Amino acid sequence: MRPEAELWWKQARRDYRTARNCHASRDYYAAVFFCHQAVEKALKAAVVHRVRELPPRTHNLVELGDLVSVPSRTRTFLMELTPQYVVTRYPDAAGGPIDALYNGYLSRGILTRTQGLIRWVGTRLRR
Repeated sequence: MRPEAELWWKQARRDYRTARNCHASRDYYAAVFFCHQAVEKALKAAVVHRVRELPPRTHNLVELGDLVSVPSRTRTFLMELTPQYVVTRYPDAAGGPIDALYNGYLSRGILTRTQGLIRWVGTRLRR
């Protein structure tokens, strides 16, 4: 794996671990935020690995997913997760207290799908 991709990949896995820890401590909005971060960095690792260029400076997960040809089911997940980058950070974007929007069920579902995407990227990085 290219050293540039390795940097993104290591941080993606750290962010996923942080997301799991946030979920365990019932900080569900933070778990979702770190899932977004983990997915973004995993996809950027895949972009660097595949196209051998620095990834674009974007938080749009769909755009990144398209660059590495994610499956359609994964693309749907990316469409759902992309707006969470803003909602989990800004109360005015959330329309109220951020933590009130997230619960364990939602967080667990996003964690599970994030884990699946990280595994998918991991198989591509080993090629």
